[in-house]
Amino acid sequence: MYQSQNQTLLTKTRKLISDVYRTSNLGYSILRPFYKTYELLLRLMPDKILLKRSFKKHMGYSLNLENPVTLNEKINWLKLYNRKNKHTLIADKYRVREYVSKTIGDNYLIPLLFHTNNPKDLVEENLPKSNYIIKTNHDSSGGLIIRDGSKLNYKKIQQRFRKLMKENHYYTSLEWQYKNIKPHIIIEKLLLTEDGGIPSDFKFHCFNGKLEFIMVDLDRFGELRTRNLYDKDWNLLECKWGRPNNKAVAKPNKLNEMIEIAEKLAKEFIYIRVDFYYVKEKIYFGELTLHHASGLQAFTDEECDKKFGNLLNLPKT
Repeated sequence: MYQSQNQTLLTKTRKLISDVYRTSNLGYSILRPFYKTYELLLRLMPDKILLKRSFKKHMGYSLNLENPVTLNEKINWLKLYNRKNKHTLIADKYRVREYVSKTIGDNYLIPLLFHTNNPKDLVEENLPKSNYIIKTNHDSSGGLIIRDGSKLNYKKIQQRFRKLMKENHYYTSLEWQYKNIKPHIIIEKLLLTEDGGIPSDFKFHCFNGKLEFIMVDLDRFGELRTRNLYDKDWNLLECKWGRPNNKAVAKPNKLNEMIEIAEKLAKEFIYIRVDFYYVKEKIYFGELTLHHASGLQAFTDEECDKKFGNLLNLPKT
């Protein structure tokens, strides 16, 4: 039922093409006309049909929108039938800071060092000397990490973000919240662990305003990205979702505080993923995600998908 080896190979091929498109000027020039034609065709097709086609391609079984059972099916149901203006606000990586500040306080925000809507502003005099990350507010990519700004090719960086500013994530993902975000570039302080590494990503999956499980992503920018799932009492779950498991992670000293503020941020949403970083005993807000992996990431064990799906209550209408 779930992804075959051929489907996995297809996913890797798509990622390779995407990377060439994003990072290579030649690749961008060659692929851009095909991409725009493909995007135009997507706009002409009903979202429901596109969702079902994409789901079958990625998951290996048909999407049941009339009676969704698995968590991935329910996430796709929400993509199609749960669209609100507030979703655009919280999906915007720049404007969400306002929502976080009002809801839990700005002391949880990662320091914002610079922001602009013009890629030409990405020049040496506007950026820090080291340890920061550049990203757009309307995209799903992780951003560009800068450890040392002394040897940067600012022209290439400007070209990269000029391309990203032209993209609209909605037309390929059908995640409506991205459709009307006004593109913006933000530069944040790069959070680092005691040994200078990138901190783990703590993702709190909240159903109907309450935490159901916690996902911890380790070595996020390394070659072997791993992931553990825990229940709210920090018991390691046997489920694998999208990546292999790693050794157990120590329970954060401030887990209860993280759960409390995650549920505050999730209060108004049917399903939402609240991301935090935990660095040197301090909690930092990462982002809010309405549809984890766009509802297109298979569990190794189908029963885990059904188990979590049973916990999520969708509206009756």
